[in-house]
Amino acid sequence: MAAGYHFSPASRKHRALAVIGKDTRLSGYMLEPAMVAGFTSIGMDVVQVGPMPTPAVAMLTRSLRADLGVMLSASHNPYQDNGIKLFGPDGYKLSDEIEAEIEELVAREGAVDRAPADRLGRARRLDDARGRYIEMAKSTFPKGLRLDGLKLVVDCANGAAYNLAPKVLYELGAEVIPMGVNPDGFNINKECGATAPQAMQQAVVVHGADVGIALDGDADRLILVDETGAVVDGDQTMGLIATSWHGDGRLKGRGVVSTVMSNLGLQRYIEGLGLELIRTAVGDRYVVERMRADGYNLGGEQSGHIIMSDHATTGDGIIAALQVLALLLRAGKPLSEVSRIFEPLPQLLRNVRFSGTRPLEVASVQQAIQAGKARLADTGRVLIRKSGTEPLIRVMAEGENEALVAEVVNDIVGEIERVVGS
Repeated sequence: MAAGYHFSPASRKHRALAVIGKDTRLSGYMLEPAMVAGFTSIGMDVVQVGPMPTPAVAMLTRSLRADLGVMLSASHNPYQDNGIKLFGPDGYKLSDEIEAEIEELVAREGAVDRAPADRLGRARRLDDARGRYIEMAKSTFPKGLRLDGLKLVVDCANGAAYNLAPKVLYELGAEVIPMGVNPDGFNINKECGATAPQAMQQAVVVHGADVGIALDGDADRLILVDETGAVVDGDQTMGLIATSWHGDGRLKGRGVVSTVMSNLGLQRYIEGLGLELIRTAVGDRYVVERMRADGYNLGGEQSGHIIMSDHATTGDGIIAALQVLALLLRAGKPLSEVSRIFEPLPQLLRNVRFSGTRPLEVASVQQAIQAGKARLADTGRVLIRKSGTEPLIRVMAEGENEALVAEVVNDIVGEIERVVGS
């Protein structure tokens, strides 16, 4: 109700409109009608598009001239989790400031007025939503190119793109071997998709495929697998696209925007091209905000969010895959030969679960962190952060000496676990 009220100014002559999409989690059947009830109760109309990738909901929000877009998804998390992503009328995720204004409306009693009986909103289904997105995605593939002759394994994570991604690639000419396309409400991201590509790696080798494409639950991230079964992460994908776009003059802003998690190897490679790697906090929203503020058109995350603002307002795994496939066709080489554009520095990430405590505020934990940073000095770095979706502390270190990196991470994790367990 508060979100709808915020985006339904009284000065509007037309009735405000919200677009709601979701992934395949069982709880979507609960959250979707709750959102519809909230919006219609304050006089907002609703268009429901069913299971749809996050970038498709963002696209449809703009295409339909809606006032608000909603994606019900917990992205790469298991089915027990769910979340609500909001998009403004421009198709971009909301800023911290707008989210704070909506939260203030929620907290302030009587701030949101319900519509009178004759002004309640209406809800309807958009039957051609999938077709609209399929055609938009295909339009980003270079004219004159076809995927004929390419064999692709596509793992849709039993998620939002299960009935979209294979069609996009097939209609462009590829031979498609689909995986993760039988959602049952419980199996989203379960041993499949971008966070668990092992089955897809095996399938690529078994089927003699040229490329494996793994999406996550809401299809806004991409992990590739080359013809040997080796994983190509988001850092390598960003570097590959950046090299191509820089070479033909399409890269804007003289750099690439990524997060603090991206490998130092990528940073050194980008700088070697005479460009700059700009780092933000973890989260594709922060990458997009920096891209918009400073005029960059390429950014992303190591985890596979690839944001190309010439084509989409958020990470889009399908469109990113099409860009890489176009590069392969033009190069006439297999993915294994073109994707290893830099040698990543050894990087280790460990998670520590906690509850009811604030271990990062304990002096001994801070001492362990500072000691680790001192040991790596100029040869690497340490990054400690709390997960935004789970009660986890993520401890990451990278550097030129793999053994030293492991020691630093293990020392810090050991101290956090001691504090949490005490």
